[in-house]
Amino acid sequence: MPRTSHRLDPRRVKLHLSYTIEEAARALGVHRNPIRNWVRAGLTTVDGGRPTLILGRALKAFLEQRRQSSRTPCGFGELFCVRCRSPQRPAGDAVDYLPTTANSGNLQGICPDCSTMIHRCVRRDRLAEVAGDLEIAFPGGQ
Repeated sequence: MPRTSHRLDPRRVKLHLSYTIEEAARALGVHRNPIRNWVRAGLTTVDGGRPTLILGRALKAFLEQRRQSSRTPCGFGELFCVRCRSPQRPAGDAVDYLPTTANSGNLQGICPDCSTMIHRCVRRDRLAEVAGDLEIAFPGGQ
């Protein structure tokens, strides 16, 4: 049965097994069609015969490479906007620091493009380093 999440977990793939397209789809909880599309996009198979066999280590490496290529790390003074799907400098270069534990918290600001809240997790001892030249407010007098 297909999962509702779009994020695939490469840890569900066993390195030393070989999978047919149907078995790989079942292991990852997706339909067969994405696996077929990955084979067309460059996922290596054992040979050109039928059924199509995929080595577990090749499938895992392919998924991890796809995940890495879609990541966009935040630079200094940037927070991630989920709606824009990119790092953004907050509007007015101002952020709030909201602690989650004694040693870490979230920087929170407003996206200048779409006006939604943008966030970044940060350790308290790296706060000045990560925020760069942003103006940091501590609501609640922390």
